[in-house]
Amino acid sequence: MAAKIRKGDRVQVMAGRDKGKRGEVLRVIPSEERAVVKGVNMIKRHQRPMSVGQPGGIIEREAPVHVSNLMLLDPKSDKPTRVGFKFLEDGRKVRVARASGEVMDK
Repeated sequence: MAAKIRKGDRVQVMAGRDKGKRGEVLRVIPSEERAVVKGVNMIKRHQRPMSVGQPGGIIEREAPVHVSNLMLLDPKSDKPTRVGFKFLEDGRKVRVARASGEVMDK
């Protein structure tokens, strides 16, 4: 499942507290089937000052979201779509948007 969502993809949250929000995938954690999406699932972390020049305080950052709650956005219509795979003539395996048939990989 995690191979369908990669770093740099634009996704939409389909379930949970941030349902409907869109953002870019910053990091994927395949072992946990989770992804960190920019501006989604924000948490507050109480952090102690580490060294001189780095202040402590309450820091807000993104927490991982399960990939089952995310859907890739179709590059053509900018709507959420399922993802399929297909082999090109040159032998490369690419991700394809099911709704439009558009190739999602560069």
